[in-house]
Amino acid sequence: MVREIVRQHLRFFVLATFAGLALRLLFVFRFPALTADTFVYGDIAKNWLQHGIYGLSGSNGITPTYIRLPGYPSFLAAVFAVFGIEHYRAAVVLQVFVDLGTCFLTADIARRVLSSRAARAAFVLSALCPFLADYAAAALTETWEIFFTVLALDLALLGLSRDYDSSPRAWIGCGFATGATILLRPDGGLLLIALELFLLAAIIRQRTKSGQPGSTEPKVYRLLKAGFIVAVIAIAPLVPWALRNLHTLHAFEPLAPRYANAPGAFVPMGFERWVKTWIADYVSTEEIYWVVSTGPMDVDNLPSRAFDSPAQEDQTEQLLTDYNQSLHLTPDLDARFAALAAERIHHSPLRYYVWLPLLRIADMWLRPRTEILPCNTRWWEFDEMPQWLVLSITLGTLNLLYVGAGLLGLLRGHFASGAGLLFTFVVLRSLFLGSLENPEPRYTLECYPVLIVMAAGLFSRIPDRNHS
Repeated sequence: MVREIVRQHLRFFVLATFAGLALRLLFVFRFPALTADTFVYGDIAKNWLQHGIYGLSGSNGITPTYIRLPGYPSFLAAVFAVFGIEHYRAAVVLQVFVDLGTCFLTADIARRVLSSRAARAAFVLSALCPFLADYAAAALTETWEIFFTVLALDLALLGLSRDYDSSPRAWIGCGFATGATILLRPDGGLLLIALELFLLAAIIRQRTKSGQPGSTEPKVYRLLKAGFIVAVIAIAPLVPWALRNLHTLHAFEPLAPRYANAPGAFVPMGFERWVKTWIADYVSTEEIYWVVSTGPMDVDNLPSRAFDSPAQEDQTEQLLTDYNQSLHLTPDLDARFAALAAERIHHSPLRYYVWLPLLRIADMWLRPRTEILPCNTRWWEFDEMPQWLVLSITLGTLNLLYVGAGLLGLLRGHFASGAGLLFTFVVLRSLFLGSLENPEPRYTLECYPVLIVMAAGLFSRIPDRNHS
């Protein structure tokens, strides 16, 4: 267990923990982040706590909603009940300690798949990671989502270990942790899919082993049992949520709608598809995607890849002009966006289905992670105040160092077989993110502890033989 390493290197872990705590408190008191999503979660939490209605406030009172899953509103409601309504600082201070817990779990994963030495490296890299620390100071789902993701992966590795694979306790805990990720964000379901795919692959490997067929049957049974336990426990909490939505909102919604729309509300799918024919970076998410129905869209903010010809540029400019007159996407206007999207996809299907998703994935992994800091999104134009420009460049460089160290550690490290689960999760999540219309760097943060474990491979030349 990781506590044994902590006891052996107590001074090291105490110093690293205090350094991590100081970094997170710096973000809490210097760069606290309360975003539009924060107040959506907070409004739901207040109404749930004070009126018993899981809903949003409006001019006509409180309206029941399902646009956000109940995980984070439950946390905020508990914080508000103890510390006072809208006491978001108490929430983020609690998240600081949750995030430090993530650091210990990340170290334990590194111990299981690499060595004790790698565990210490992973702990330092986690504790001093500014990107994890940054979001600990944000009243958003990320800190809790990352914590439960790492907990589920750690428990799964425990369940796969040679000395523990006869007990279901680790898999029961893994199921609860996976269920918590889903109750926080719908994309938490990707963790469940990764776990089941890895277990399925392990079953197939066991079934196809040559020789001694009888010895593989108990292992196959345990893997089947593990997959069943995790799936049932992870999905079970969604049943009352789906029944509530069916009863209250008369709609079958076991998660939350992808576009955060109310039941029966119009979703401009033509516009969504048009955006995916050109969007590749976060700056376009801020300047175009998020301003729909809230402000005007400037054609000058569109990249050159948004047009295949001068005629198409004129057509696009006319569409944005028509939208800007009312700041509302009507079904007729959306149909024109859909026609333009179809034309662009027909012109270059490879761009739409392959190159742009890959560019979105690369942008989410590689750009400076300053989206909730007071930095210019267009950092490369070098036209902001010097301190914020330096911060953008510093964080961008650190991110590249983390990603580069992870890739190099993956090539040079000696990982145990269970590490395949970690890689499966990262690849699956990255591929999913490429399908989104709104590339945001925060969506890769759930993978960052795995990246740190990969980087820790640089510090472990000889793997431990006991990964229990």
